[in-house]
Amino acid sequence: MLKVVHDAVASNENGTAGGSLLDEIVRDGARAMLAAALRVEVAADIDAHVGEVDENGYRLVVRNGYHGEREVLTAAGAVAVRAPRVNDKRIDVETGERRRFCSAILPAWARKSPQVAEVLPLLYLHGLSSSDFGPALEQFLGSAAGLSAATITRLTAQWQDDAEAFNKRSLADVDYVYLWADGIVRHEAWRNRVRVKGPRRPVVVATG
Repeated sequence: MLKVVHDAVASNENGTAGGSLLDEIVRDGARAMLAAALRVEVAADIDAHVGEVDENGYRLVVRNGYHGEREVLTAAGAVAVRAPRVNDKRIDVETGERRRFCSAILPAWARKSPQVAEVLPLLYLHGLSSSDFGPALEQFLGSAAGLSAATITRLTAQWQDDAEAFNKRSLADVDYVYLWADGIVRHEAWRNRVRVKGPRRPVVVATG
């Protein structure tokens, strides 16, 4: 339960366990906006199929309550959300299976927003160990859900596979328009902890 606090220090320190009052207000706003956006998205999908009915005249696409609550890590922090459920009784003619509503805002089983997911590999490249992601980011996001060492280890393997696939991609059909070149010159070298002057050895790197 939020309340107005006139003391500026108290307003920042006497928030909930997840952070200051300001952080909690931001998370509550994000939670309300996300819930509203999901309701609008589901309502639009149902309205788009309002004319599709079965042999008894009942609509094939209707609302069906809510999914279970889950916590999603966003740039505004951890947000608890219950996505609306859609009961779609239509049959896909190609697969023979029932169609499923897929939210473009909150995909099934999503635990992190794309912005949060993009920063994780950057932190890994900067040396943050897999066991430190949870403790480090919990202070900023208000939760360590989805940031366990096992999850980060699994993501690390995926990042490595993506990097390997990128390095092995074919460049046969690629035409580079620009070429960047840069270089350095080594003036001195160290041998047995003694600085030795020698011939300058330039190193040039070019990429396009």
